Amino acid sequence: MKIISRDTLALGGFAGIREHRLVTDSRIFAERKKPEASEGLGSMVYLADAQYNPKGESGMHPHSEIDVISVIIEGRVSHKGSMEHGKNLVAGDVQVQRAGGEGFDHNEINPDNSKNRMLQVWALPETKGQPASYKFYTPKLGGVTRIYGGDKTQTETFDSHTMIDIIHLKAGNSMALADEQLSYVITGQATFYEPKDSNDNSVHQAQEGNLIRSMDAKVTATHDLHMLVVSQQA
Repeated sequence: MKIISRDTLALGGFAGIREHRLVTDSRIFAERKKPEASEGLGSMVYLADAQYNPKGESGMHPHSEIDVISVIIEGRVSHKGSMEHGKNLVAGDVQVQRAGGEGFDHNEINPDNSKNRMLQVWALPETKGQPASYKFYTPKLGGVTRIYGGDKTQTETFDSHTMIDIIHLKAGNSMALADEQLSYVITGQATFYEPKDSNDNSVHQAQEGNLIRSMDAKVTATHDLHMLVVSQQA
């Protein structure tokens, strides 16, 4: 098991955004990759824990052949762009934008006079040249909500062999995570038990801002837990 703490990473950002970049995959960052950041998992190649300054914004900018997942944690975001222009997002909401070959432009804006917080996650689409498309979710406050990944026969999420879930666990509850995962603790605390840890150190404590790479882990929430989990489907 490997754990990276958000608070040990340099604070970066651009425009009106300040962020800690926990995943910067070599497939897209190449020589610009920071060695202290994690590689991705499957098609997931980027994860940043970001705060927008009061009235801050990203500025209108384009994407192509990338899937952009935004998880709103605190405050609000006003979305502008070539898809779903004018949509307002609040804490708990998730938007997923598939750029495809068509591409899209967007600007995410903090409309308030206080900082907000959101996760920005990127994944590479498995099929190139698709039309641009948009999906929106409000994950349930108990259990697991899938926000990305699945086969082509369903339309609830964008298809991919890489799965991204939002998980809410009440303190004292547990769940098993099969195979390899990248888990990011958004809020709360948990114990990760990995029985196959080769270092014979199978129990690890995790808290807000921790990114955990684990294998066949059992997670027990020691405080109410809000977590993003990335895994792969065979």
